[in-house]
Amino acid sequence: MPLLSASDSTLVIIDFQARLMPAIHEGAALVAHAQKLVAAAGLLGVPVLMTEQNPAGLGGTVPELAGAGPVIAKMSFDACAEGAFLEALEGDGQIVLCGCEAHVCVGQTALSLLAHRRRVTLVQDATGSRRPESKDAALARLARHGAEIVTTEMVIFEWLRSAGHPRFREVLKLVK
Repeated sequence: MPLLSASDSTLVIIDFQARLMPAIHEGAALVAHAQKLVAAAGLLGVPVLMTEQNPAGLGGTVPELAGAGPVIAKMSFDACAEGAFLEALEGDGQIVLCGCEAHVCVGQTALSLLAHRRRVTLVQDATGSRRPESKDAALARLARHGAEIVTTEMVIFEWLRSAGHPRFREVLKLVK
């Protein structure tokens, strides 16, 4: 089914790190969108998994997202190269992916997840690169290989499914 389901999704946040974000094009807006995803995930029971690339060199996760979920430290650009990452994603649920950089860690992780036959949905307005053309090329490549490209609001409203959802009003405040 192409629609996302809160009961069958994991939100994966790649490398939103303190020393990296100032160099990312429109970094503050990306963090704000990731915060909305994390808040919606919390309200709707969607698990969150985070990664940090070389945390000794790039620092920890930005304060706005710190503590949103367990963190897998990695040196490989592809998070799937870390056994703990794949173990944390056991099963065959949907992966809602966002982070930095689109053309490096996010891209390699998404391609590996697709190779593992996982359904990957990439949130474009919560994914960035230092240069916009790098992000654009990554999104086009990932779409060609089977990743769904969506926005934060698409994810949130698909997770909700209905204005009759008991948490609708709380979640709606995130997008207004």
